Amino acid sequence: MPTMRFAAVKEAEKRQAIEKEFPYQRVSEIYGEHTFGNKAMKDYMTPEAYSSVISAVNKGTKIDRNIADQVASGMKAWAINLGATHYTHWFQPLTGSTAEKHDSFFEPTGNGEAMEKFSGGMLVQQEPDASSFPNGGIRNTFEARGYTAWDPTSPAFMMGRTLCIPTVFVSYTGEALDNKTPLLRALQAVDNAATQVCQYFDRNVRKVHATLGWEQEYFLVDTALYHARPDLRLTGRTLLGHAPAKGQQLDDHYFGSIPERARHFMRELEYESYRLGIPVKTRHNEVAPSQFELAPVFEEANISVDHNSLMMDLMDKVARRHHFKVLLHEKPYAGVNGSGKHNNWSLATDTGINLLSPGKTPKSNLQFLTFFINTIKAVNENADLMRASIASAGNDHRLGANEAPPAIISVFIGSQLTATLDALEKLEKGKLSPEQKTELKLNVVGKIPEILLDNTDRNRTSPFAFTGNKFEFRAVGSQANCAQPMTILNTIMTKQLIEFKTTVDALIEGGMKKDDAIFNVLRDYIKSSQAIRFEGDGYSQAWADEAEKRGLSNVKTSPLALDFYVTEKAVSLFEEIGVMNRIEVEARHEIMLEEYMLKIQIESRVLGDIAGNHIVPTAINYQNKLIQNVKGLKEVLSADVFQKLAKDQLQMIEEISTHISTIISEREAMVEERKKCNSIESARERAIAYCDNVIPYFGKIRYAADKLEMLIDDELWPLPKYRELIFI
Repeated sequence: MPTMRFAAVKEAEKRQAIEKEFPYQRVSEIYGEHTFGNKAMKDYMTPEAYSSVISAVNKGTKIDRNIADQVASGMKAWAINLGATHYTHWFQPLTGSTAEKHDSFFEPTGNGEAMEKFSGGMLVQQEPDASSFPNGGIRNTFEARGYTAWDPTSPAFMMGRTLCIPTVFVSYTGEALDNKTPLLRALQAVDNAATQVCQYFDRNVRKVHATLGWEQEYFLVDTALYHARPDLRLTGRTLLGHAPAKGQQLDDHYFGSIPERARHFMRELEYESYRLGIPVKTRHNEVAPSQFELAPVFEEANISVDHNSLMMDLMDKVARRHHFKVLLHEKPYAGVNGSGKHNNWSLATDTGINLLSPGKTPKSNLQFLTFFINTIKAVNENADLMRASIASAGNDHRLGANEAPPAIISVFIGSQLTATLDALEKLEKGKLSPEQKTELKLNVVGKIPEILLDNTDRNRTSPFAFTGNKFEFRAVGSQANCAQPMTILNTIMTKQLIEFKTTVDALIEGGMKKDDAIFNVLRDYIKSSQAIRFEGDGYSQAWADEAEKRGLSNVKTSPLALDFYVTEKAVSLFEEIGVMNRIEVEARHEIMLEEYMLKIQIESRVLGDIAGNHIVPTAINYQNKLIQNVKGLKEVLSADVFQKLAKDQLQMIEEISTHISTIISEREAMVEERKKCNSIESARERAIAYCDNVIPYFGKIRYAADKLEMLIDDELWPLPKYRELIFI
């Protein structure tokens, strides 16, 4: 009892400390105070420098070196005023995480004195060592030079005492070595293409930007339990573990009351997020025990991607202070739902219009239909590339597992919009009569806001679903960098909008009125995109069969899905839009295959280590205890009584022996198979071999180990069990 009272007192003291350190404040009072945003730039920069940066953000104009010096001076003053001692170019290499090299503002001036120095040159460009970052053959190991270059469209921010400057990362020869560079190219391309299409409807539109609102799912686990599980520490997921008696089957965690300990973590996370200008809006319990979700307000896609990468790093930092470990793996626990990162995407104009939101007039709704139908057409034409954009070793565990969308890419739009498209499809090709135009504008197009007003249809089994004013790309994995799916989505949308405008302009030049031309092209798109639209249960075998008939791909493993990146169609698309050249595309393909293979290789080695060095010795130890007990019974009991009473123990000894033998033999076979895979030179063939020939051993070893977990004395079992891990 004294120990329990002491623990309660300490917990109360901890809560009081949190309340003191993070007092209740209006978010407006702290929002963006650690971000060099609009207000800070106005306060710390000259009007000339401020105007130059705003022009670079809005129009893509270049900032000359003199102005860069002024920007750097203001940025340094702001950062030092917040206690900064160092600065870093913060970038997103092809490792899946972020990178940074800190340099001090300190600069000796002679005579034993020093000053804080930060020039425009230091702001605009640095040369980090690129030798150890994934490059896919773009450069040799001994060619270490790479460049980071300032991205003025994403505000600098303070992390601790370091000024972090978002940058792109490119090789000495100019190829992109990061996730940001292709994204920025794609966003510029979709801006140009969408703006030109918007001119059909509103001549005042000068810029269109893609928006993104991500929903980040994650698990929390106690730090002590996390460190007691080598598989969690080294792979991010549990490779062994018997399902607990109670998991998520009661659905009692979903949207339930947030556990107090988790809520304290969330509160500090939100506090730090607001200071960094991350507009976190939503938090709630997810389906699985100890699983949660956070989501921000929509932002411009580049900034939103940066904020998600920053958030994943911030979550880990804050969790450590609360003795938690954040698990971002798509499937950290077997038997309960895994985690995704829904990417809610739309396009918005500089006039304040969401192009995927119905308006109040037939004209604005024709604009909505134009972008809505073109999005469906873009996905229909490039579904395989969309599948490739979400491929990863972790996400292979989720897709199609009755908790996430299947590996078949399809589009869900709901029954009301389906009826609208059906009505448009029935139009006769050619010039519309006045009566047809009236019917379209009043009864079909004009009533779109009305039919969507109470449209709450949601299809959790659809990988790409329309949800009222945006498309939700639900199949993205929880630990993925949003840049990859956003680069693909905006690239294919660019291609589609260019094709649309070219076709419409040709009809107009041929004498057709603008509205007639638009309706005719949209009608053709509706017909040609029928295959990608699906309103039913994506988990069902019936859909898999139907998808096959429609010619839709159902590639369930990443090594094969990644092939879609390097088809001639995909490479031509990237080069045509100017997002990536062939060298960059092929390099990424190589990097992703290598990453997949290495993750499976690590999991295999960790599984072999735990099974051979933890599970088998424990099982043998317990088996020996049983054998000694049986020997003792034989000495003190008569033969008849012994045969009757020792039968179950003898059977248990035999069962343990069987599972031990299985683990040893399958582990040895897995190691031999791994050696064969490692000898394969081709990255693609090696990844496929690991997928097809090594992964199957995981299930066999796990089955035997999980059976032993239920047979062996709980006090002897060497690993924390699921019942301890997934409840906080």
